[in-house]
Amino acid sequence: MPRLQTTAHTIGRSALLDLRRLEHAHIALWLIKDTCWLLGYKTLALLLALPTLGLALWIVWRSRRLWQELAPNLAVCAWICGNVTWMVGEFFYNDTWRPYAQWFFVFGLGVMAVHYGVMLRAKGGRP
Repeated sequence: MPRLQTTAHTIGRSALLDLRRLEHAHIALWLIKDTCWLLGYKTLALLLALPTLGLALWIVWRSRRLWQELAPNLAVCAWICGNVTWMVGEFFYNDTWRPYAQWFFVFGLGVMAVHYGVMLRAKGGRP
């Protein structure tokens, strides 16, 4: 198993640019999905949830070797899982799934807490 890196020195500039392009496309999908949710377009919101979550998972996979990229992407993936859980609960289950969605958000916050802990430790405790 490859060693997890904490800096971008081991990944090429081209790979990082490709990752950024995926992230930007993902943001567009996410915003459109959430807009459909807000406007009550259930079918469209649910259909957009699939590529939004799929692209988030792909971004996590592509960033798996670089901790400073993996952690935020994993947190975003957890956020979207929570977001989709909340949306489905709101659409079909009288908003009773919100407690389940909270666990995804807590997981994402935990990943980011660990991420910042690792980054601070790597810098010798300096922000």
